[in-house]
Amino acid sequence: MKATAVVRNIQMSPRKMRVVANMVRGEHVEQALASLRLTPKKAARIITKAVVSAAANADDKSGGEVDMDALRIQTIFVDGGPIIKRWMPRAMGRANRINHRTSHLTVVVSDEE
Repeated sequence: MKATAVVRNIQMSPRKMRVVANMVRGEHVEQALASLRLTPKKAARIITKAVVSAAANADDKSGGEVDMDALRIQTIFVDGGPIIKRWMPRAMGRANRINHRTSHLTVVVSDEE
């Protein structure tokens, strides 16, 4: 049984989120949540919520028949979202563009090996 959770337009760069996402890829859900709970990064809280949501989606999709201990993070990936562009004034009347990058997070959990 596969189930997904998608979080869109996260106010964090994909490069920072991929560090945490790579850490939990392929792990069991309970083990991933335990390691995310001890990770001192902002992305860990966001990914924790997405993994819990994907596990709840799997439970709801199967009608409560899924074994929560067997759930594994099958795929997790972070894509780039829209870039928010801002301008910062510089010396002698110039301006530099500041890019605030956003992310889209997708988590797929499955109880199949």
